Amino acid sequence: MKKIFSTEKIQCIINSIEMFFSSKSIKIAALSLCGFSVGIFATCAVIFTGNSINSRHAVGGFETTVAPEYDDNLSSLIPESDEVPVISEQASNENSVITYQTYRVKSGDMIGFIADAFDVTQDTIISVNNIKQSRLIQPGQYLKIPSMPGIVYTVKRDGETPETIAAKYDVNSEKCALVNLLEPGSELAAGTSLFIPDAELDWATRQEINGDLFHKPLHSRYWLSSPYGWRDSPFSTGKRTFHSGVDMASSTGTPIYAALDGKVVAAGFNSTYGNYVIIEHHSGYRSLYGHMSKIACKKGNFVYTSTVIGYVGSTGMSTGPHLHFTVYKNGKTVNPMTLLN
Repeated sequence: MKKIFSTEKIQCIINSIEMFFSSKSIKIAALSLCGFSVGIFATCAVIFTGNSINSRHAVGGFETTVAPEYDDNLSSLIPESDEVPVISEQASNENSVITYQTYRVKSGDMIGFIADAFDVTQDTIISVNNIKQSRLIQPGQYLKIPSMPGIVYTVKRDGETPETIAAKYDVNSEKCALVNLLEPGSELAAGTSLFIPDAELDWATRQEINGDLFHKPLHSRYWLSSPYGWRDSPFSTGKRTFHSGVDMASSTGTPIYAALDGKVVAAGFNSTYGNYVIIEHHSGYRSLYGHMSKIACKKGNFVYTSTVIGYVGSTGMSTGPHLHFTVYKNGKTVNPMTLLN
């Protein structure tokens, strides 16, 4: 038989194999393969052990193919005891316990969005945080958020009770007493603050806070020639005077409308305001319109926001055609621009 491999060739093959397995990359590959095999073995062992444990524990009773029988008389399941379980007592009061959390206003936040996020009303956030101008909330400002909708009420006179207060807002008097930890019929002192669950602010207060109470008295274009507050007097050089309203500059003869429905209580001429009109509104508000070229209403008339009460002019102490517009709240002037929608 012919010799296929000589001794020298065999030795050469052996040397090549030894050199192949002695390389660093091959050693790493071999070790990785061994590690992978050990991992597979360990995983299988854990799965087997886990199934073995689950098969012996956390199992039910003897299952059947039909629904279990039960007693329609659920009272048979209630233990015979004179004590009421604590869990039932908590459940009955869980909707009458008020808690508070704090929210920090972010850029772009509006009270309506915040209220929706916490499942309360805008009135709730406005009232609890004593917000006077909802448009003026600032990023970084902290708001107090109650766990239920409602408003804060300050007792007006001695002797008010949870029942009489709840009747004003048409809400549940028992819940009102419970939330404030009061006994039904408790007489309260003037100045006491209560949280009235489910109550809402009256329309006028809400409109005032949201800056939507008054309409603009000029429906055509104008420019604000003088704002509300301290200013240099246009008639006395260097003298500072307080401007009680705003001046809306417009062309002579521009129609002036009532800013809010109400009754005309004064219409005439004054050396300062020239031809002027004063309208009395609800909730302690009055509005004054000055420097008219002509008055178009009379004292005693009831006017609406669609009623023309006069026309822009420059009568009285005036440097040009404009409307002087003042708003009074309980006899004191307020900035009209915070109330105009």
